[in-house]
Amino acid sequence: MLSARIRIAARLLAVAALAALTAGCFQPMYAERSDGTPGLREKLMGVELPPISKPNASREARIGVEIRNALAFKLYGTATGMPPTHRLDIRFTSTRSSLIVSSTTGLPTSENLGIDAQYNLVDVATGKSVMTGSTFSRVSYDMPGSYQRFSRTRAVRDAEDRAANEIAENITTRLASFFTAGT
Repeated sequence: MLSARIRIAARLLAVAALAALTAGCFQPMYAERSDGTPGLREKLMGVELPPISKPNASREARIGVEIRNALAFKLYGTATGMPPTHRLDIRFTSTRSSLIVSSTTGLPTSENLGIDAQYNLVDVATGKSVMTGSTFSRVSYDMPGSYQRFSRTRAVRDAEDRAANEIAENITTRLASFFTAGT
């Protein structure tokens, strides 16, 4: 009994010692740097977001604006005024598919919206691509009855907004990883 307590105490002491040794190694991702180098927030604010090229007044143009706006908020917040160091070019395609179709009306009652996006981070000074990637989002939504056209349109738009926000979140996470680790 006593030896079991001693072993547990020794293990806890070893864990505490290892934690104390590595305590100085941890630095929060978004923390300000004390060595004068730009922090992650400043690096993200240096990413330029050109408009996403889609036909005017199309549903995909609205999704492109939504992705760009969500990215801008996640990268910059409410700040402005940083000169661009990188440019983020984005291309995407969207799809809609019926998941459940009513046997009485033949109309879909549940649909799935998908967005597949490819992005390319370009160094503004050299014009070279420094990072490329792709991401996707799939969201489902319910379609109310056939007489509720406004509700159907609103359901599609809300799904587009959720998918665009998810795409922006995925790209922001990848950019943060790139600027922190360099890969």
